[in-house]
Amino acid sequence: MVDKKLKVLLIIEQCNPDWPSVPLVGYRFFQGINHLAHVTLVTHERNKKAFEKQQQHNNVLFILESDHLKKYYKFVAGIAKKGKVNWPLLNTLTYPIYAEFNDRVYKQFQTKIINGDYDIVHVITPIQPRYPYKVVKACQHTPFLLGPVNGGVPYPPGFREKAREEYAYLNFFRAIGRALIPGYKETYQKADRILVGSTYTLNLLKNLFKIPDAKIDLFYENGIDKSFLVKDESKSPKNKDKINLLFVGRLVPYKCADIVIEAIGQLEQSIQDTIVLTIVGDGSERTKLENLVEKLGLSEKVKFTGQIPQQETLKYYRQADIFCFPSIREFGGAVVLEAMACGLPCIVANNGGIGEYVTEETGFKIEPLSREYLTQELTDKVKILVEDEQLREDMSAKAVERAREFTWENKAQKIVDVYQEMIGKR
Repeated sequence: MVDKKLKVLLIIEQCNPDWPSVPLVGYRFFQGINHLAHVTLVTHERNKKAFEKQQQHNNVLFILESDHLKKYYKFVAGIAKKGKVNWPLLNTLTYPIYAEFNDRVYKQFQTKIINGDYDIVHVITPIQPRYPYKVVKACQHTPFLLGPVNGGVPYPPGFREKAREEYAYLNFFRAIGRALIPGYKETYQKADRILVGSTYTLNLLKNLFKIPDAKIDLFYENGIDKSFLVKDESKSPKNKDKINLLFVGRLVPYKCADIVIEAIGQLEQSIQDTIVLTIVGDGSERTKLENLVEKLGLSEKVKFTGQIPQQETLKYYRQADIFCFPSIREFGGAVVLEAMACGLPCIVANNGGIGEYVTEETGFKIEPLSREYLTQELTDKVKILVEDEQLREDMSAKAVERAREFTWENKAQKIVDVYQEMIGKR
């Protein structure tokens, strides 16, 4: 057990147990690290209501947001979130909101850091590698850990249409930000250690900032709750007459639920008659996907659940046999880890983080060369798994074994091990 006197200043702007994606990842890291060290958490006031329901946390400081930026965010959200979310535009226009948080954290904690009140300073969110962290200036004698950061993964060349649908033509804002945002380069150059959530992003940062190998490590940002790890007694009875395929995710273009549907439509009828596909999630593509199902005559084969709470997805994972997730630009992809934890062989597109979770023993990785290639390969891999029960069972066992590495408890312990190593070097 790590000495509880290890003092950690943990800065997680997006940290919320009630919200999905990055805010929940931030909260899970805090929750795990807080059991192993004495943590002072700094987060945004937007997370305060959720924390007030978590009465066991007393060491949380909330950074207030100015009234004019609250009004500014409503204005920006009205532009970028109208209809389908324009993420490149939203991330760009909301930078002033983060900049205020960043500046206020520095002013409030600069003196304490310089005076040695903390053994280590660790910044986790925002996860995207496009933001500066001003507190690095104060970490002259205190180790500064950044990450895991992840993102910047490009769309595959064969998917220009989907890239346009996701406003990828606005991604040039990233390069402008790197050039113009004060303190951006300094953050990465002065950090004592950087954790990165995918091989692509690791190589990107190493090349951009000439970071030596000793300062940067691969450390996947996503984890799983232990409740997702399958146990014999927790398995739901499976429909013996059907092989259950599953997709879990937001119904947006780059997640490629349409490719799963088309792949099912290409299966020979005898195999179609043995399967059911359940699509868990909601989003801007929902109506288009339902129309595609109708057009292909798959209404009896494909079911939509709509948006459901995360814990309810556990029921669908445990009833499934195969997980299909050909998302073409997934730098995180926690749903793949959840599926593996529940013993599902996974079929994924090999671009970004999800291709690094899945091994040859736990599923199939398909190179996203083109829409046609990805669809045909997905059809072929589904056919293999549907027809080979022994292969499904072997991959299921290996998937659970692989997923155990990603429990939040294990990840928190590894982070604290990094703390100890960094402090030892200082």
